[in-house]
Amino acid sequence: MSFKKITLLLAGLSLSLLAMGQSAKNKGYVVVTDYLKADGKKDVSDAIQKIIDANPNRTIYFPDGVYVISKPINTPADPTKSVSLQLSNYAIIRAAEGWSHEEAMIRLGGKDPFNTIYVPGSNYYLDGGIIDGNGVATGISIDSGRETVVRNTSIKNTQVGIQINRGANNGSSDCDIHDVNIVGNKADNSVGVVVIGYDNTFSNMRIASIHYGFHIMSGGNSLRNIHPLYTSNGYESGEYATSCAFRDDANNNFYSYCYSDQFAIGFQSKGNHVVYSDCFCWWYSNKGGRHTAFKSTGKFNGVVSNMTIGFVKSSAAEENVVLDAAEDGGFGVFTNLYVTDLSTLTDHTYQKYMR
Repeated sequence: MSFKKITLLLAGLSLSLLAMGQSAKNKGYVVVTDYLKADGKKDVSDAIQKIIDANPNRTIYFPDGVYVISKPINTPADPTKSVSLQLSNYAIIRAAEGWSHEEAMIRLGGKDPFNTIYVPGSNYYLDGGIIDGNGVATGISIDSGRETVVRNTSIKNTQVGIQINRGANNGSSDCDIHDVNIVGNKADNSVGVVVIGYDNTFSNMRIASIHYGFHIMSGGNSLRNIHPLYTSNGYESGEYATSCAFRDDANNNFYSYCYSDQFAIGFQSKGNHVVYSDCFCWWYSNKGGRHTAFKSTGKFNGVVSNMTIGFVKSSAAEENVVLDAAEDGGFGVFTNLYVTDLSTLTDHTYQKYMR
């Protein structure tokens, strides 16, 4: 390519970025590249935090580029100070080399905690872009407030993709996470989503390269169309046996069309009341020795309807189990259960719970 063509191409790109920034300004957004460079070379943590603190009740817009941060970014939960973060599709917020913080890279409601849905400004969000944990960081956390939204975001190379902490409403975080993709760091203790706060909704999510897709420690959560896929290193390390798409340590959670793909355990509970409808487990490889659709560490008290389990001979392990319950006597039930190849099953405990 000639120098002239390269010059014209760069000029066109600059004009395009300028037009995007102008469009954002026309919407009233605060454009961060008016205050800093998104070239991935310099730590911009303090500069971003300063922009957030100086612009209450504004949408902060991040054009395409790389924003390196060495410390967590905190948005206020106080509705009079809150901001929304709007990232362009190729805007990358990346954890700096040597990241050592336990807190997430982006802490929504990470400062000025508040509990209200009645004051304008309580419904802040993070939308779009890419959050890159650089192999070690937690991507996003929700730390206080109500009505917080994360949407249309790609989270990469994280130890934990999203963590929902106890909310300001007596522990309820009341957040809404949808259309988010997560790719972990393939560590044996990596998690896609950790849920500690109560009463959240999750929908349309794809999660890969993690040991647990979801780890839920609270109730009142709704999950719909969630697809964790096991692509980690556990076969070699021997940790595969504990891998789990959905680990639920609480009561009264609801799953609809949630899809476990190749995990050793599809759905795990502690013997609590959990409802599963139109869900799916599938194994495409015989690796791992044992494949279990449902595991209960106590009595089985789940309500499972219209479940499909993909045990097929080409991907069957040495042991293929529909239900592994640590204790008998639960009130759980399976209705309209479909197993693709019954001849692959090595245990039939589940039959006592069929209705």
